[in-house]
Amino acid sequence: MKLTILGCHSATPRANAHPTSQVLDINGEFMLIDCGEGTQVRLRKHKVKFSRISHIFISHLHGDHYFGLIGLLSTFSLLSRTTELHIYAPQGLEEIIKLQLKLSHAFTSYPLIFHQLDSSHPELILDNDKLTVETIPLKHRVYTNGFLFKAKPGDRKLLIDKVQNLDIDKVYYKSIVKGKDVTTKSGELIKNEELTEDPKPAPSYAFCSDTIFKPDIVPQIKGVTLLYHESTFLEDQENLCDKTKHSTAKQAGIIAQKAGVQKLILGHFSARYKNLSLFEEEAKIVFDNVENAETGKIFRYE
Repeated sequence: MKLTILGCHSATPRANAHPTSQVLDINGEFMLIDCGEGTQVRLRKHKVKFSRISHIFISHLHGDHYFGLIGLLSTFSLLSRTTELHIYAPQGLEEIIKLQLKLSHAFTSYPLIFHQLDSSHPELILDNDKLTVETIPLKHRVYTNGFLFKAKPGDRKLLIDKVQNLDIDKVYYKSIVKGKDVTTKSGELIKNEELTEDPKPAPSYAFCSDTIFKPDIVPQIKGVTLLYHESTFLEDQENLCDKTKHSTAKQAGIIAQKAGVQKLILGHFSARYKNLSLFEEEAKIVFDNVENAETGKIFRYE
């Protein structure tokens, strides 16, 4: 799993502060999460091939999370894309995009498939041979979802010394790592657990932006490998959270601690703060393994 941060700041773009956008690669499936202004420029800068993106997930319809989308979709056509593109987003985005295309007499060179999100409960929205994706209902000033990405387990690990000692033909190796038992040349049935080990635990990623402090998401994100949680404010401005429906760094740390996640990534920083290291310091009061998101920063799970 590889997560590339393309933008992690709130509100208006600036020369060195870009609105929310990320690329997540799970088992070769490339997915774009939110698409603030300038996303396609940063995709180029960080050498992400446009053609690899198969799914786009939009958390909510505030401009700093989707204003870069129409430009990216248009560029896909200019690059003669033909493979279908799936967009998962709140009700209204399909109408916005189709109106923009209609009034500019434009079109897409590829099938553009919208999946409308409107449920207030978690729902499975993608399930293929590589991963699953669920919505994480959040609470913001407009209808908002986070997303929970779970990689599917890989093949079992072949114990090569054991299969060789049993003189098992190599033709069976592929089925063995898929979990199958095998019968030796002498007719003896060998159980799979004698020939393999469990695969490495499959990684998972929870994306939560934008939202007020919402502890009821904890059971859904329990034990995830990476959690990205908005931290628009520090504790000194917690009084703004109720009005704006955002969270503090400490509140993000509390969510991470309660959910027992492996690592917390903070983002969506308010422009009022110049020293972003204060966000890490505040979250570490309650949760140790914290890093700030930064444009261009990469998080990996091998």
